[in-house]
Amino acid sequence: MFGISWGGFNALQIAALAPQALRAVVTVCSTDDRYDNDVHYLGGSVLAVDMHAWSATMLAFASRPPDPAFVGERWLPLWRERLEHLDPLVHTWLAHQRRDAYWRHGSVCEDYDAITAPVLAVGGWADPYRDTVLRLVEHLPPERVRGLLGPWSHQYPDRGLPPGPAIGFLQETLRWWDHWLRDADNGAMDEPLLRAWINESAPPATTYPEREGRWVGVDAWPSEDVERAMYRLDGTMRHGEPGPVEVVSPQQTGVDAGRFFPFGNDADLPPDQREEDGRSACFDTAALGHRVEILGRAVVRLRLTSPAPRGQVIARLCDVAPDGSSTLVTRGALNLLSRDGRERTSEWTPGATEDVSLELWGVGHAFPVGHRIRLALSSAYWPWVWPHPDPRGFTVDPAASAVELPVRDPAVDRGRPPVSFEPPEQAPPLGVVFADPTEQPRPERLVRRDVARGMWTLEVDPRYGGSRTYPDGLVFREDALERYTIQERDPLSARTESRWTSGLAREALGWDVEIRTRSEIRTKAAPEGADFLTENQVTALSSGEVIFERTWRQRIPRDHG
Repeated sequence: MFGISWGGFNALQIAALAPQALRAVVTVCSTDDRYDNDVHYLGGSVLAVDMHAWSATMLAFASRPPDPAFVGERWLPLWRERLEHLDPLVHTWLAHQRRDAYWRHGSVCEDYDAITAPVLAVGGWADPYRDTVLRLVEHLPPERVRGLLGPWSHQYPDRGLPPGPAIGFLQETLRWWDHWLRDADNGAMDEPLLRAWINESAPPATTYPEREGRWVGVDAWPSEDVERAMYRLDGTMRHGEPGPVEVVSPQQTGVDAGRFFPFGNDADLPPDQREEDGRSACFDTAALGHRVEILGRAVVRLRLTSPAPRGQVIARLCDVAPDGSSTLVTRGALNLLSRDGRERTSEWTPGATEDVSLELWGVGHAFPVGHRIRLALSSAYWPWVWPHPDPRGFTVDPAASAVELPVRDPAVDRGRPPVSFEPPEQAPPLGVVFADPTEQPRPERLVRRDVARGMWTLEVDPRYGGSRTYPDGLVFREDALERYTIQERDPLSARTESRWTSGLAREALGWDVEIRTRSEIRTKAAPEGADFLTENQVTALSSGEVIFERTWRQRIPRDHG
């Protein structure tokens, strides 16, 4: 089995069922944890950006009709039946705000021993699923697993989409299949357990055609070559003022977070983090006197005092250049309700002080001499994290707080054979004709600020492929726009909205249909804090005539996320 994203999910989930016929798996940009490493929750918090966007996308996808070229005249009754049985996925996802049986089902991290087929796990540092590769090489037997982590986005590594460099991935998969399906002695399992790319420092940019860096081989994970180095927040790293540090971030903190799922587009990656750093509490090292390379997951350990029963902590690790520019290296989030485990809700006693910890996403990165390592803490991160209704933030005690970095000594590479790949190869394209690329597209990500009202709006064009014509005559039209709005002092003002228009046509059959969808999530004050209000609408047209229209409205209690 072989697949990317949900295809990769399926490969892992089938592998956990251990069917006798399954001999090997290649899983790319997939997850082993459907709750805390997917599009729904992040650190136990509702992942506003993709909880909304992916549910809205799937509503648009699921509303499409069957193609009369394949089902004939049955297409219309089949389509009506499909539309009548639609239910927006956000209803289910928001109904399970803790890690319960719904999420454990399909999460192979529940029992790695169930996977008996050999697994080649592939990911990219610009993809949110990259930690799955690290967990699989840690928990699966080394004689049946290999991991590959490059600089890539949510794409196959041979496509050449930013950030590169691309590799000969088809040759890698062929070698994997030949070894496990044909018993070929081709060295597929002689490679290091994990082959990982170490990014060199680079100025902040929303896209990199290629990242400077190098490949390294790791023979075991966790690795003895990676030291857990403790950087105290009142020692190696320091805030500008001594003593306890209050963190009360404006609600628009996070508008420069970048795309949750980078696909290789021009505005995917986070821009310069200086504005975000200004909305956060920052702890910096001195200018480095030596190069510091990290590989793996950093851990942030904090002693916090919170005035509210509910809240969030967001931590970002940044590479700060001598000119002050700040490049995001990795990040993580923690819903304080989840601090005792994602399966339970633990409200904070207002005014109490506790120790909490959160892991940041894995990364391979080199901080050069003269740069500073920055830990930025915030209490908001919109639209990635849906805010809790109390905006008072928290206070951190630097004397009892630290960040633990996975530092790797590059000297361990001396004498080892270099990690290398063949050039990328690809099959000829299918001959799909895309819409005129000379047309001026709207901005992929546009931030609007109403200064007087303190209102911030992020508009996103997801650009999943756009309008195109297939070689068999199928014409596909697509237009989508997402909006994320928040007032900088009011967490209850958070609102998401998505509109899709999709069309399909076959001129030879006189067939032309269109689907319009609208999805919205907002919150409303409730005795327990705030409830989610969702509204979804589908309108389906055939030859310009409306054949189906429905609106769903639900109020879903916010009891955790």
